[in-house]
Amino acid sequence: MKKKLLSILLVVLSVFMLMSCTSKKNYKSDSLYVERVENLKKDFIFGMDISSIISLEQSGVKFYNFEGKEQDIFKTLSESGINYIRVRIWNNPYDSEGNGFGGGNNDIDKAIEIGKRATKYNMKLLVNFHYSDFWADPSKQMVPRAWQGMNVTEKSEALYEYTKDCLNKLKEAKVDVGMVQVGNETNAYFCGEKKWNNICTLLSAGSKAVREVFPKALVALHFANPENANRYPDYAYRLSAQAVDYDVFGSSYYPYWHGSLENLSEVLTNIAKNYEKKVMVLETSYAFTNDNTDFFGNTISEGGIYDKPYPFTVEGQATHIRNLTDTINKIDGGIGICYWEGAWITVGQESYEKNAELWEKYGSGWASSYATAYDPDDAGKYYGGTAVDNQTFFDKDGKPLESLKVFNLLSKGNKVTLKVDGVENISMIQDLNGNISFPTKVNTVLTDMSKFVVDIEWSSFGVVNADTTTTEIQATLNKDAAIEYMKSHGVAKYYLKGNVQGMDVYCYISMVEYNYVQNYSFETGNMDPWVLNKVKNSDQLYIEKKAGDSLTGDYHYHFWSEKNDSVEFTLSQTLSNVPAGTYKYSISIMGGDGGVTDIYAYVKINGTIVKTAAGQITEWNEWHNMFIDDIEYNGTDTIEIGIYVKCGGAGKGAWGKIDDALFNSK
Repeated sequence: MKKKLLSILLVVLSVFMLMSCTSKKNYKSDSLYVERVENLKKDFIFGMDISSIISLEQSGVKFYNFEGKEQDIFKTLSESGINYIRVRIWNNPYDSEGNGFGGGNNDIDKAIEIGKRATKYNMKLLVNFHYSDFWADPSKQMVPRAWQGMNVTEKSEALYEYTKDCLNKLKEAKVDVGMVQVGNETNAYFCGEKKWNNICTLLSAGSKAVREVFPKALVALHFANPENANRYPDYAYRLSAQAVDYDVFGSSYYPYWHGSLENLSEVLTNIAKNYEKKVMVLETSYAFTNDNTDFFGNTISEGGIYDKPYPFTVEGQATHIRNLTDTINKIDGGIGICYWEGAWITVGQESYEKNAELWEKYGSGWASSYATAYDPDDAGKYYGGTAVDNQTFFDKDGKPLESLKVFNLLSKGNKVTLKVDGVENISMIQDLNGNISFPTKVNTVLTDMSKFVVDIEWSSFGVVNADTTTTEIQATLNKDAAIEYMKSHGVAKYYLKGNVQGMDVYCYISMVEYNYVQNYSFETGNMDPWVLNKVKNSDQLYIEKKAGDSLTGDYHYHFWSEKNDSVEFTLSQTLSNVPAGTYKYSISIMGGDGGVTDIYAYVKINGTIVKTAAGQITEWNEWHNMFIDDIEYNGTDTIEIGIYVKCGGAGKGAWGKIDDALFNSK
């Protein structure tokens, strides 16, 4: 009897110890300002994708807790309020010799190892099937090599069997699977299929396997680009029409590219309400620094053309998590957020060459050279390290940042003495032939994201190159010399650099020639005085705010249509107050999936086209400028400039962006 009681006590003690090591520690913070999230759901999902973790540890990376002691990162995350671990699974991320493609070399075996460690610390596993041998995203949904040549029926059966086999292995390993993601960012393109009927067939096959193996697990589908507000309702409608069985409509949301939180809330609220689905953000992240620690370029850094709603600081990172959580929590049906690769730090700090050896051997970089066996045009050319080491919750030495405490602080908030956390950069457009002036004040941002104005003195001046890097021209700013340099070097983007309380601040100046086109870059956010003439019924034609897709400023004109041969329109403006003289006109366009196109800029005088210049769309961020020279104008006739766009589509409807219409004196 005594032995039996002793055994029971030992079991109880073991359970207590496990609960103790996995319970949330209410870490306090003397520096992190966190505004309380009202009525935060008790079961709100705080996920963390750390798919690369095994390869990082194999490369020698160590992680620590807040006390500075080396500790299993899974325990640290659990103590910090993370309750789900997300892991991607690729079918076969290895070449014929067994060399890994990189990105963590995440196959089912890695997922089992990660899942067991997550379960040990009382966190559920979010299984993320890519159904590819390497990265899958909106522009890349390559079929696994083993399934190449299969028709959709054969592929559906293979996908079902593969999903079921993987999940059974996780079940046998006693991994606590809470959610299964069928596909990754499947924006009308999935596992080599582009027709919605086929896509839905494959999604249904994956869902069926989940229901059979883990009937209590949530089935999630994952999409990207919520800033294109009309897309998500279209996806949800098609899924409903095809009776795809799923629970969670998941979205990526990276604030650099994916629009405002208000738009995200509206889009996901409509999905939750109209289709009775749970909604969540399955991927997000935010930079806490501009520093690059692994000798391989970062996706996000200073000077890039993208939105930056918060400073790139630890506080800014935490505020992003707080505001995103608040947004999703307020949605009736909003269940959580998941941070992407929050621990993908550098594997070494000595040199690129030494890091490259580890990336190649253990797959701890985003891609290895061996990936050319599957993806020769992208990963096989641009392989290397991590591009997100400045967006993690750990510093380069594996020590947790103060921002990791945000998850435990959200329900009650954490008020601290406010201090300056960042300085807002300035972007401005100036006329090359006018009076050039420099700003004298900037906004500083406090830890609660409030702002106040301070004086600024600029210390240096330089040029922003096409790849958004900066070239310093002189160490000390001489205002007159800087203005003379800009006037002599013409239309370009320049920068001023200053410092406020030890923090660098930039003013980016886009120099342009005097332009007779009003609202030339659509920066007013409305059409006036542009006129749209729809020849065919394109799905989307509107002015879009998205700095990362703009040539200048934050806005541009956007078009997209799903069906072939449905894009045809003109965008024009009648000019006023143009004196007699000789002029030049240009307008820029970028886009893709054009198929057979007829795109040109034109100038009309008294209703007749007098000159044109052909254009094209090729791929994202490849801008094509249509330029018309030697336009003779008498100063009295009616003069109109515009662009004509007609796209047949390449397997699906075309898309594109139009920006920077310039009508200048020659």
